[in-house]
Amino acid sequence: MKAMRIAEGVYWVGAIDWNLRNFHGYETEKGSTYNAYLIIDEKITLIDTVKEPFKEEMLARISSVIDPAKIDVIVSNHAEPDHSGALPYIKSIAQNATIYAAAGAGVKDLTAYFGDLGYVGVKAGETLSLGKRTLTFVPTPMVHWPDNMVSLMTPDNILFSNDAFGQHYASDERFDTECDLPEAYIQARKYYANIVQPYGMQTGKALAALSGLKIDTICPSHGVIWTQHIPDILALYQSWVANEYDDTVAIVYDTMWHSTEAMAHAIENAFLAAGYKPRLYNLHYCHNSDIIADAMTAKYIAVGSPTLNNNMMPSVASFLTNFKGLNGNKKKYIAFGSYGWGGQSPDQVYEALKSPKCEALMPAVKIAYKPSAEQLEKIAADVSEALKNE
Repeated sequence: MKAMRIAEGVYWVGAIDWNLRNFHGYETEKGSTYNAYLIIDEKITLIDTVKEPFKEEMLARISSVIDPAKIDVIVSNHAEPDHSGALPYIKSIAQNATIYAAAGAGVKDLTAYFGDLGYVGVKAGETLSLGKRTLTFVPTPMVHWPDNMVSLMTPDNILFSNDAFGQHYASDERFDTECDLPEAYIQARKYYANIVQPYGMQTGKALAALSGLKIDTICPSHGVIWTQHIPDILALYQSWVANEYDDTVAIVYDTMWHSTEAMAHAIENAFLAAGYKPRLYNLHYCHNSDIIADAMTAKYIAVGSPTLNNNMMPSVASFLTNFKGLNGNKKKYIAFGSYGWGGQSPDQVYEALKSPKCEALMPAVKIAYKPSAEQLEKIAADVSEALKNE
């Protein structure tokens, strides 16, 4: 458990969680890292800690560089337990360390979790001299908690960005220049979609606050460290914050006897004919968090469900709950579904999609029992007509 050098006197001392597969219902198929950073200067400084079960791993990495008892400063950029869980443990070792957190929310949240450990609240633009280096604190509230902040260290121009620009991505490679870069981008997109997306407006403000700063390295709290590809990850965030659409369509459904599935394919054909790239997601096989990531930039979404016990399928209700909480942009939508004798589900899907910043492209599409070829052709024709009238 050795520390990994980032720059002269700056080390990664976090932990790798190879086995994490679920984070608040968000599927983390690549695991994650809990990133903590050690700065060796006149004041020995630790930026964030790790999830509590990984405290010994972090301690071993710190100990490979210095005696942990010599830590003078601990900066808590975010109070969520995957960042702060080991804070009381480290404080019990580095008893003279001062803990800095965002004034107000940061101090409040840490106190609620761990009691009074002697926190010092810092406000926007406040600085802390470490010796040769200086930390400047920039609040980024609601990216993605009220207490979030980032810390910029000069003259190294290292941004400790907390959850911004992070990825749930377990890897022995610490840098964007070493890792599987396409995978890092996939995981960054999924991370943004499932954690940060609802707070796009606040994220835009945070990006604006950082836009005038010289940044040579971005050290997030999860995943790889950005060095050579900083312009690329910043451009992706700008695109996501701007809610830019691509030419894909998310068609999400569950099916019992393949009737709703047949309707999904009819809708797929209409979008294909109109020049779009539809993507079909059968909820029996696809996880909500993967669909959310792909749907984030889709202009259209279609959601279908059979009727089960006078309701939509539970899998569809689960997806819509996630979608409502996470959708960050205004999409056009289609609700569809099949039924035997009740027929409530298409209208329920239609109503559920109204609230998360969506606008109906057409009335709910309903088919009783098994759809005929003529009925499927009509669905495709109706969707095509609705698209022409856009």
